[in-house]
Amino acid sequence: MNVDKLSKRLTRVTSYVPKGSVLADIGSDHAYLPCYAVKEGIVQKAIAGEVVEGPFQSALSQVRESKLEDSISVRKGNGLEVISHGEVTSITICGMGGSLITSILENGKSKLSGRETLILQPNIGAQFIRKWLIAEGWELKAEEILEEDEKIYEILVAEKGEPLKSYRELPFEAAELMGPFLLKEKNPIFMKKWTMELKHWNKILKQIESSENERTQEKKEEIQKSIELVEEALQ
Repeated sequence: MNVDKLSKRLTRVTSYVPKGSVLADIGSDHAYLPCYAVKEGIVQKAIAGEVVEGPFQSALSQVRESKLEDSISVRKGNGLEVISHGEVTSITICGMGGSLITSILENGKSKLSGRETLILQPNIGAQFIRKWLIAEGWELKAEEILEEDEKIYEILVAEKGEPLKSYRELPFEAAELMGPFLLKEKNPIFMKKWTMELKHWNKILKQIESSENERTQEKKEEIQKSIELVEEALQ
């Protein structure tokens, strides 16, 4: 992967960045995504945010090497603290767990003007992001599920709006867990992901079935509820 050829996952993320927007890529690593977005003419200005020194230096080097210093500002800081309120109109946060992405959004929500498009790519735990989006008044505009190198990823795109709009006429808990757009479409990758999850959950249940521990009992009930939700949704 380089600035001219992104991974399939990041290429799909970039496809949701509104043309002409000012982009902030949070946790930018080598700044491949903002460099690609500028080179392809998707955006003219971008910010690459990175909290760790090593990746921050890698991003700086990549932007210099690509001769994009006039278009891309590389900033060191935690989450959305690298931007000022209303400075950007699109934000990408990729390759992290859903709970970490959620905490970045929650801790940085004072930086959000409500005019941004959020393009979020969690590796796991997308449901935590969906919960946060609903609570904070962000409407899901699109979702995508894809497979790359034997891993399955989800992409969530949100803008301020009607947070429950995409959930209408769907079983709410299942849609929040699995994704309303993805649940409507039920494509083969979606079916594969949730079939694998069901196997995994059933395996855990088998391992803990004989335990009488109160905490384990709660875990069992939680898993059983998830299994029921998913099995019903996949029918």
